[in-house]
Amino acid sequence: MKVEEKFALIKENIESACKRANRKPEEVIVVAVTKYASPERALEAFNAGLINFGENRDDGLTSKWEVLEDRPIWHFIGTLQTRKVKNIIDKVTYIHSLDRLSLAKEIEKRAKTRINCFVQVNVSGEDTKHGIHPENVIPFIRELESYTNIQIVGLMTMAPNTSDDSELRSCFRRLKEIQADVQKINIKNAPCNELSMGMSNDYMIAIEEGATFVRIGTALVGE
Repeated sequence: MKVEEKFALIKENIESACKRANRKPEEVIVVAVTKYASPERALEAFNAGLINFGENRDDGLTSKWEVLEDRPIWHFIGTLQTRKVKNIIDKVTYIHSLDRLSLAKEIEKRAKTRINCFVQVNVSGEDTKHGIHPENVIPFIRELESYTNIQIVGLMTMAPNTSDDSELRSCFRRLKEIQADVQKINIKNAPCNELSMGMSNDYMIAIEEGATFVRIGTALVGE
């Protein structure tokens, strides 16, 4: 199926989810996750009207950049090794995986402009997932208050790999609660207005629970 056709179906699903949650579809940004897609497929996605693209490896981003350059808005969505920051920092607008102080320090040092960052939160508590424990989110953000090149635009989480909708919903709802707690402390460089949550199998539930960025790969650009 062409990306254009897949995108049309996803937009219909987003509209339905927003209607159920009494939200506007314009509040939801689709990030096309192209990590398993060829540069040609990524170009097809761009030509289909997608603007936001996500990559989880520095070499993957570089290969797509060679084709698309700075026409899309680039998101780094995977675990980011500190030593790899220099490879992507001049290409990305968003980093969805800020989860430790050493990474924040490297972003602060390397960035020439302010980078929009999501703090990754391990809401599910799974050992296999990266992210900060929910109780440590606010202390971590307070540590970044003096960082002039980092803007904490929101929080990100990855839900458990389960078909249990109630478990997924609980995970997304918990991130929304943490977001509210962050907003209450009113830190200048941490407006935290966004929630990056939901992927191909659970994005509609995530939207119903407040997602503003959904990261969709297989359902969108899968062959």
